[in-house]
Amino acid sequence: MLREKCIGSFLEAIEAEKLGAERVELCDNLEEGGTTPSYGTIKMVVEKLDIPAFVIIRPRGGDFFYTEEELEIMKEDIRVCKKLGVKGVVIGALNRDNTINYEAIKEMIELAKPMSITFHKAIDELADPVAEVKKLADLGVDRILTSGTKETALEGKDILNAMIKEAGDDIIIIVAGKVTKDSLKEISETIPSKEYHGKKIV
Repeated sequence: MLREKCIGSFLEAIEAEKLGAERVELCDNLEEGGTTPSYGTIKMVVEKLDIPAFVIIRPRGGDFFYTEEELEIMKEDIRVCKKLGVKGVVIGALNRDNTINYEAIKEMIELAKPMSITFHKAIDELADPVAEVKKLADLGVDRILTSGTKETALEGKDILNAMIKEAGDDIIIIVAGKVTKDSLKEISETIPSKEYHGKKIV
C-alpha cells in the first residue's frame, strides 16, 4: 500500500518523508485545493527528497474549465517539471458541461512523457466517473485521484469500489477524501486499493 501525502511547501515535503510517506503531491495554495508551486520549490524538492514528488499542474483555484491561455500556462509548467526531473505530474481539465477536455489532456500527456500522469479530483465533478476510467487509461493516464464524487472516501465508497473494479490492472485509483493515518485501516479495508492520498495520511 502506497501512501501519498498532499503537501504545500518544501518543509512539509521533508517532514512527509521523515514520517514515512512513500510519495508526495506537491502543491501551493492548499486552501484553494492546490495550485502549481514555484520553480524554486519544485527544484529543491526534486533535489532533496529521496521519495518521488508528483507536482500539481493547476494555474488557479476554482473550476477546472481553462482558457486557451491557462492551458498554455499548464503546458509550460509541464515542460518546466520535465526539465527539473520531476517523476510525475497531476493534471485535469474539464469542458463547461463538466465533461473531460480530452483534447487538452491528450496534449498534456504527450508533453509530459515519460513522467507519470495522475488525473486529479476534477474527475469528481463528473456525473459518471466510472465511465471515464478506461478512456483515461487508454490515453496514457497512470492514476486517477478521487474521493468517489463525495466529501470523504467512506461516503464515496460505492463509486470508488466501482472505479477500482473498472480499472483492473490498467490504471490505479488513488483513494482520497479525509484519508488520515487514523482512518487508513478502516478505509483500506472498505475500499481496497493500491494507493491512498491525504494531507494527514502519515
